Amino acid sequence: MDNNSISSLLGAAAARAVPVVRAVREEQLGDPTPCAGYDVRELADHLFDVVVNFTRLARKQPSRFEEEPHYVGTGDWRGLFVEEVDRLVAAWGEPGAEEGTTGGMHQPARTVGTMVLLDMTVHVWDLARATGQDFTPDPAGVEVLSGVIGDLAPAARDAGMFDEPKQVATDASRFEELLAATGRDPGWQPSD
Repeated sequence: MDNNSISSLLGAAAARAVPVVRAVREEQLGDPTPCAGYDVRELADHLFDVVVNFTRLARKQPSRFEEEPHYVGTGDWRGLFVEEVDRLVAAWGEPGAEEGTTGGMHQPARTVGTMVLLDMTVHVWDLARATGQDFTPDPAGVEVLSGVIGDLAPAARDAGMFDEPKQVATDASRFEELLAATGRDPGWQPSD
């Protein structure tokens, strides 16, 4: 399989995401995150909803994003997250997943695939940072995302999904630059 395919990139991102989600403790669910307006529970629910819907989009099916998703806190939600992420990676590896257009805005499928890769990278950093975990993103994923963030960010800002970009130091890493482009402060820490 092509190491630059969306499925391969998502597989690498998933290998880093699953341990972070599994380590979120119940008592942390109300804690703030670097993603403005979301606490840990809301962000984990949002990430879950993204995974489920981008699996549909890979299969050229309509998405059905929940206004207020409720995956977290019911049953073995961490185990279910792993199952849904596995479905996501498999769906983007199916023949034709990266071809044509998909989604309500009829965007190129590969562009849509990079959107879910962005969420699987940046939101996992959000969760890790909010819950005191270490997180190192997949370098290949960061490289791909760094190449497309300039195209994705303006529409995401217009839709209220990104804040204005943050300034970073001249020696910032590619990942810190990516975080800043989404309106995040790469140095964000939970308040004591």
